[in-house]
Amino acid sequence: MRAKAADFLVYDEAAGVYRENPEQAVRDDVEKHNWRHIGQTILKDWRLYLMLVPMLLVFLLWRYLPMYELLGCFKVPDEVKPVADQFFSGFSYFKRLLFSGDGLSTEFWRALRNTFLLSFYGLCFGFPMPILLALFFNEIRSNIVRSTCQVLTYLPKFMSTVVMTSLVTMLVKQGSLTSSMGIISQALASLGLISEEVANAGLLNNPAFFRAIYQISGIWEGAGYDSIVYFAAIIAISPTSYEAAQIDGAGKMAQMRYVVLPSILSTIVIMLITRIGSLLNVGYEKVLLLYNVNTYMTADVVSTFAQRYGLEGAQKGLASAAEMMNNVIGMLLVISANTVARKASDTSLY
Repeated sequence: MRAKAADFLVYDEAAGVYRENPEQAVRDDVEKHNWRHIGQTILKDWRLYLMLVPMLLVFLLWRYLPMYELLGCFKVPDEVKPVADQFFSGFSYFKRLLFSGDGLSTEFWRALRNTFLLSFYGLCFGFPMPILLALFFNEIRSNIVRSTCQVLTYLPKFMSTVVMTSLVTMLVKQGSLTSSMGIISQALASLGLISEEVANAGLLNNPAFFRAIYQISGIWEGAGYDSIVYFAAIIAISPTSYEAAQIDGAGKMAQMRYVVLPSILSTIVIMLITRIGSLLNVGYEKVLLLYNVNTYMTADVVSTFAQRYGLEGAQKGLASAAEMMNNVIGMLLVISANTVARKASDTSLY
């Protein structure tokens, strides 16, 4: 035998012909067996797999098919022709957004900066909160008290964005001649943290307060629900680990540091990677309902920028280009975070 002529062929010198590589034949047989085993599993549990069909249809119809419209960022808009038949415009929209130097480019860079800052602050302050909540729930010994606390923290997640933003607006009420300050505005003014003029003008009318309001309301809304994953990882820790730590004289804080946190580290890493991947996916509906022209400087994000120019300004190419750049950056962040996590802790998404 000598060098292979292809991945699955070897040359037989005695016969002077190429024959199938025996090793490749074994690999093919294993692959066929695996596919047969997968088919048998699906047939056996077909009712369970049938339950996946609605979710797959939702992803196909509302996630993947709309991506076809992203081709509009490379095409000249035409209301009559479909996207595939429109004239190719190259990267003109991207150049205009990034390098034109006019007011449009300034708005886009401001929206991109605001998107990153809102997400970054959420990562710094919002990501640790579910972990702390899960640790708190784990220390509550009464099942009734723990269940009550969990339900109270989960409830905000199930409110619609409209209801949640309405509550936030009432608490930091945008002052007018006919309405008083909200409870939070009154409390801050009473403590001397803000002036009466700022409170009466409305915190949501002040660009300096928008990011804080957005982050605090986001933590209130999602921290409890996000803690479910970490709490499930904590209760899966073997009791023998706690017993061994207690024998060694470890207290509650020591057990938390040397038993709990190392045990849920892989879960934290996976959740961190997914959070970094969505770093530029700011809640579009929430921003749209909370911001106004007075807070564009700190509140306008890429999605609201695309909505303003794509729907209101009928410039679909620019809107598609803005969202495309947002998504590409998010994809690169996922790949980078996954690579770093795999090298640092041997934990990754793929």
